[in-house]
Amino acid sequence: MSGARPGKKAPKAPVHIKSADGAHRGKEWGGSVSGEALNSDCLILYVSLEEVGAGPDWHLHPYDEIFIITEGRAQFTVGEKRFVAEAGDTVMGPATVPHKYKNLGPGRLRSIDIHLSREWIQTDLEDPEG
Repeated sequence: MSGARPGKKAPKAPVHIKSADGAHRGKEWGGSVSGEALNSDCLILYVSLEEVGAGPDWHLHPYDEIFIITEGRAQFTVGEKRFVAEAGDTVMGPATVPHKYKNLGPGRLRSIDIHLSREWIQTDLEDPEG
């Protein structure tokens, strides 16, 4: 007897990705950990933007995206809302809602961006602000 009930999924096995194999290589966080590697329906990006004004352009995803600001300040536009997020803040960009953000400075902007999808799916859009 396996212990699993009919119609119920068996629990997933834990996943441990060592820092050298994941997104923390050397001293800086950067890169990503895929949903495949996590055996999960989410992937994680570690973003570090040194240049003030740098950031992703207007785009959308068919799934929710969560941003955790770990350092610095960002100007977010999510749909028709515009706001500033700072270190310690969390932002949720709903599925299919266009969004973008830029490093406001001074200094570096770092975030952990959680895509609630096993794979990255992004549609780049023309920015209505030009």
